[in-house]
Amino acid sequence: MKKLILGVALGVSLGGGAHAASGGIAWDKAPVDTTNLASLQNGAKIFVNYCLSCHSAAFMRFNRLTDLGLTEQQIKDNLLFTTDKVGNTMKASIDPIQAKAWFGANPPDLTLIARSRAGAGGTGADYIYTLMRTYYRDPSRPTGWNNLAFPNIGMPNPLWQLQGEREPVFETREEHGHEAHVFTGQWKDVTAGTMPQQDFDETVGDLVNYLQWMGEPTQNKRVKIGVGVMLFLLFFTFIAWRLNAAYWKDIK
Repeated sequence: MKKLILGVALGVSLGGGAHAASGGIAWDKAPVDTTNLASLQNGAKIFVNYCLSCHSAAFMRFNRLTDLGLTEQQIKDNLLFTTDKVGNTMKASIDPIQAKAWFGANPPDLTLIARSRAGAGGTGADYIYTLMRTYYRDPSRPTGWNNLAFPNIGMPNPLWQLQGEREPVFETREEHGHEAHVFTGQWKDVTAGTMPQQDFDETVGDLVNYLQWMGEPTQNKRVKIGVGVMLFLLFFTFIAWRLNAAYWKDIK
């Protein structure tokens, strides 16, 4: 079932700038492997069900998902809204006028979001992977949610039903003559989600993996071509070296 995520869009939150250790916490390494088709297929499903209601991926067509090993019939049965066609681009189902009224701006396109958020803390995939796993309840925020990777985030946790609710454990330290609350790296479970934490982390990893692939669907082919070109140049260099030696062998 397609889920309408009520809250400020992911791209709005990401668009505010990437926060590394200086503004939030250190980013975790995202388990990106764009050759893992099972992971990419699950990530595409998560993206359609939890992101596409508010966000578009206007530079990606549904039928491009056949590159992930899906058939067009599987795409139609599992990933399309009822009004979409398999050749359509991934456009958000939310009405732009309503989105602007609710959020103050239309949720931005996510096609290239994983490639555009790299920073000193790591890659854009690392940032998104950390962001989606560090939400916590905060009654002081308008949405009731906050985030360690993006303090005072405007978007509520779209995956909270999967993860459940957690509270970060802080400790008070003296920094530059002032008391500071520092995250200890520990979490306190408040309510259970539908997934154990390890499964949830894998699910977020699949989503991030898909976002990374979506930013450049031809990257695996590009790498293969690059490896082939380098092997050819290496072989040709050897041939040229032997030809050069044969040409000059009688000249002293």
